[in-house]
Amino acid sequence: QVQLVEAGGGLAQAGGSLRLSCGTSGSLFRLRALAWYRQAPGKQRELVARIGTDDRTRYSDSVKGRFTITRDNVKKLAYLQMNNLTPEDTADYYCDLGSRMKGGRILPGKYWGQGTQVTVSS
Repeated sequence: QVQLVEAGGGLAQAGGSLRLSCGTSGSLFRLRALAWYRQAPGKQRELVARIGTDDRTRYSDSVKGRFTITRDNVKKLAYLQMNNLTPEDTADYYCDLGSRMKGGRILPGKYWGQGTQVTVSS
């Protein structure tokens, strides 16, 4: 059983920064792409960022230039550095291990964390 644990959420002011982390145990981490998703109240879950096993990254247009996804395969940690936050970034953030590419689309993987809440005040 693969377990993912997110941390780093909290309250930030608009224009501020937060860094989320996603950790796991076992050997699967370095073998799979990882993505961050978020879900705001009353809205559908949306992809935020993805990093492949080759460290290639993709971002949603809404966070491009503000968020950075990285991974450390030795520590089995992934990070989402979020800068210049806005109230629209308020959501529960989830990491997803095993994100797949199919036909140019990013599909969710099999393993999810429990989520960490991010609240941005104006």
